[in-house]
This record gives sequence, structure tokens and C-alpha cells, in this order.
Amino acid sequence: MLTELKYKTFDELLEDVSVDFSMYSLEGMIEPQQLIKVVQRINYDLGLRIFKTKEEVLDIENNLVKLPDDFYVMNYALLCGQYKVEQPAMSGTHVEEVIIDPATVTTPCGDTCITDCGDHMRLVQKLQYETRIYDINTPITLTGNSKSISCDCPNTSYKSPYVGKLKDGFIYMNLETGKLYVNYQGALEDEDGNLLILDHPMINEYYEYGLKQRILENLYMNGEDVMQKLNLIEQRFRGARNNALSIVNTPNFKELSKLHDMNRRAMYGKYYDQFKSYNYNSSR
Repeated sequence: MLTELKYKTFDELLEDVSVDFSMYSLEGMIEPQQLIKVVQRINYDLGLRIFKTKEEVLDIENNLVKLPDDFYVMNYALLCGQYKVEQPAMSGTHVEEVIIDPATVTTPCGDTCITDCGDHMRLVQKLQYETRIYDINTPITLTGNSKSISCDCPNTSYKSPYVGKLKDGFIYMNLETGKLYVNYQGALEDEDGNLLILDHPMINEYYEYGLKQRILENLYMNGEDVMQKLNLIEQRFRGARNNALSIVNTPNFKELSKLHDMNRRAMYGKYYDQFKSYNYNSSR
């Protein structure tokens, strides 16, 4: 079960593996460029749960939205209405969402007016010199590259007059100007573009044995007598992979609570609602 995500760079992982394979490292038999794709495959195998969730408010200009450089998969997107400046912020950028009563929402008027809304949300964006309060948001209908859209993204099934097509790092909108809030899974890269991996005591072995397996495979293909070592590493690699996937796929408390509430609502609607209507008709 993952609670708090921590990361380290590919170089740090390679250094740990090089310590175990010190002889091969000193002889220059370890090529980092051959191992990057192994780490990328392991990240993909562990799934989207190891990717960091990020959020941004982006500008729609000339029917086009440029996605962040670290964008990987879209979770959902909301079209923002007019905003007001509430109070100054000291420093940094922070975005938070607060559910509000639709009856208290006023429809903004300006370049972008939204009147037909689904779930209403209050969006607070804290910038370096001001805090912006967006009065109203509505989902957009999202189409395009399915690999860049989460399988449970609500924008793919939501019917909205505002449509966006995700393609080649951009969202092509049928709206000329406005603000778009996006919640997405960020790519596993730091600010300098270095590849990141999940730093977890039980999952680190999956990465390490994956690199060791590829190193020994390359040495075997080059004529080195490492078959006995390779057989040992492959056994350890399979066990480490099973442990890592078990940890990643185990739901945390928040997910279990959400599932519990969803089951209660489903059972309530199935077994209790019918008796409410029956009692109401009988009383009449």
C-alpha cells in the first residue's frame, strides 16, 4: 500500500546497482543508455498509481491550449469562468478545489459565459502576488489520443457544448479564449528532465533486479560466462516484481473508504428506496 510517494533519480538507482556489480562497473561493462528503457518499462508496469498527480490552470488562446511539459495522462478538465482577486498570496503557486452549493453560484459574464453546468466547483488559485477565485466551472467533452486520457476520465462521457481534442501536447478547443483547469498525472521526470523512479524500500528491489537482469543479459550476449548468475537474478527478479505489484495495487484507506461509501449508496438504492415509496403511497 502506497501512502506518501517519494522519488529518486535514475542515476541514484544506477549507483546502487554499480556497487553490487563493482567489478563490471570498474571494467566499463555497464552502459547506462542501455538501461534507461528498462526503468521506463518498470514504471509503466507499476501503473499510474506511482505517478504524481498535478494540476494547472491554463490559458485558452486562439482555440488552443498547450499542456504542461510534464503532462502524461489526463485525469479530468474543467472550463473556468470569470475570476475575482480575493487576497494577495505571499509566494508560490497553489490550486485547491472546494465543492459549493449551486444555488449560491452566480453565472459570470464576460468573454466566457457558462450557463449550462453540471457539478459546480469553486476553484482557488494562489499565485505569487494574488489569489484568484473562479466562480464557476463545468467539465468539457474530451476526445483525442486515448493513451493520454485516463480510462475513468469523466470528460470522455460528459456531454458539453465545449469540446476539446487532445493531440500532440495540445488541446484543440471550440472556444477561442478562456481558462482551463486540468488535473493530470505528471511524467516521472524532475525539473532538469532526469528520469525518476519510485523510492520505496520494498519496490526498489524490483528496479535493481530489473537492471541487473539486463546487465547480465548483455554480458551473456557478448560471450561472458554469466549464465549461473543470470538464473539466480531472474528468480529474484520475479519475486521482487510480484512484491512490488502487490504493494502498488493494494488500496489505501481513502480508496477503501470511497469504495465502502459507494457500496452503501448502491445497496441503499437497491433495497431501501423501494420501501420508502411504498410507505409513502400506503400512508396516503
